[in-house]
Amino acid sequence: MSRADIAPTIASIDADEGAPRVADPALRPIASRVRLGERLSIDDGRVLYGTPDIHGVCRLADLVRRRLHGRAAYYNLNRHINYTNICALSCRFCAFARKRGDDGAYEQSIDEIVAQARAADEAGATELHIVGGLHPWLPFEWYTSVLRAIRDAAPRLHLKAFTAVEIVHLVRVSKRGALKREGVRQTLRDLMDAGLGSLPGGGAEVFDDRVHDEAFKGKIRAEQWLEVHEVAHELGLNSNVTMLYGHVERREERLRHFQTIRRQQDRTLREWAASQGIGPAVDPAGCDDSDGAVVLTGPSERYPRQRLPDGGPQRPTRGYFQTIIPLPFFPDASALEALPAPTGLENLRTLAIARLMLDNVPHVKAFWIMQTLGMAQFMLGAGADDLDGTVVWYDITKAVGAGTHQETSVRDLRRAIREAGFEPVERDTIYRRVERDGASWRIAQA
Repeated sequence: MSRADIAPTIASIDADEGAPRVADPALRPIASRVRLGERLSIDDGRVLYGTPDIHGVCRLADLVRRRLHGRAAYYNLNRHINYTNICALSCRFCAFARKRGDDGAYEQSIDEIVAQARAADEAGATELHIVGGLHPWLPFEWYTSVLRAIRDAAPRLHLKAFTAVEIVHLVRVSKRGALKREGVRQTLRDLMDAGLGSLPGGGAEVFDDRVHDEAFKGKIRAEQWLEVHEVAHELGLNSNVTMLYGHVERREERLRHFQTIRRQQDRTLREWAASQGIGPAVDPAGCDDSDGAVVLTGPSERYPRQRLPDGGPQRPTRGYFQTIIPLPFFPDASALEALPAPTGLENLRTLAIARLMLDNVPHVKAFWIMQTLGMAQFMLGAGADDLDGTVVWYDITKAVGAGTHQETSVRDLRRAIREAGFEPVERDTIYRRVERDGASWRIAQA
C-alpha cells in the first residue's frame, strides 16, 4: 500500500459527510453504523477481518479517528527503562526474560535508574515508562525506593510504571496476596505515595484462557489483569491496554479481547458520560454489552459538552483506559519462533479494527518500536492518532535493529506525522498538550 492509496481516503472524509466509500457490499451496513455512531458487534468484527476491502476498513477507522482528534497526531518525549530482565515466569512467546546467571541477564541498581531519569529530565522528557521482569528476590521496598529516588531527582517526570502482571507480583512480594482486591489497592496506594502516576498497558496479551494456557501459562489471567486496572481507575490512575497478537490466538479471540476491554470501559466511563450529556447507546444485536454502551465515536451533535474524558476542563474523577496499543508478535528467539510473524497488512487491519470496535477508548497508538516508523505513518490514516515517543532504550523486542538503543528524534516524529497528512501535537502522559522551548516545557492552558 502506498501513500497515494491513502491520500484520497484522507481527502474524502475530512468533512465527515456520509459513510466513507467501501467496495465490498458486506461492509455497507457497517459503514452505515459507523456513520451513525452505533456500536459494532462481534459479527461486524468478523466481516471487518474477512473482507478483501482493507482500504474500506481503513477509511472507516479514519472517519472515527478524525471525529475524535481531527488532524492532530500525538507524540511525547519519553524514555523507557527496563530495570531487569530477570523473571520468575517462562512465557513461550517471550524472548526478553532471563534467569539469574543466564547470559544477558541484568538488574539495574537504583543509582543507575536515577542517572537515566536525570538524563531524560535534562533532555526535556515528560515521562518515564518503567517495566521489567518479575524479579524473584527484589523486596517491595526496592520498588517504592526507586520511585521516590526518581521523584526526588526529577520531580517533573511523570512515572508510568509497572504492568498489571508486575503489580500482582508486588502484591505477593509485599505479603498482601491473601487480601486479594484490597491487597491490590494497598499496593497501588503505596506506589502512588512514592510517585506512581499511571499504569502502562503491558501484560494483557490476549484475554482468553485457551491462549493463556498455550502461550503464557503461569502469568495472571484476564480477570486479574482487569481487576488491577479497575482498582487503579478507582484510585484515579489512568492506564493503557495492549493486545499482543499474531501468535497462537485466532482473530475471533482478538475480537473478544476488544469486547472485554469495551465492557469494562463502559462501566468506568458511564457516570462521566452522563455528566457530559452523553446518553447510553442501545447495544445492537450481537454486542452482548450489558446496561448500555458509552460510545464516543459518533457524529458531533451527539456530544453537547465534552466528547472525550481527556484534554478538557471536565475530566473524570476516576481513571480510565486512555489508549489501546495493538502489538504484533515477533517470534524470533522465543519458544514460538517457528510461527510466522503477522504481515504488514494484518497489522494495519488489526489496528483499524481496534479503532472501530473500541468506541469508548479515546486513543489508538501505533507503537513505532514494534510497527516501525514507516508503518506507523500508514496507520495514522487507518485509525491511529499516537506514535508514542522518543523511547531511547527498549529491550523487550528488537523490531528495529538488533540492539537495545532504539531511539528516534522529535524531528523525525514530527516529520513522519506531517508526511502522513496530520498535525504533530506533543502531549504528556495523560494527553495534555505540551508547549516547549528546547528542554523547557509546560502544559498548555486548556
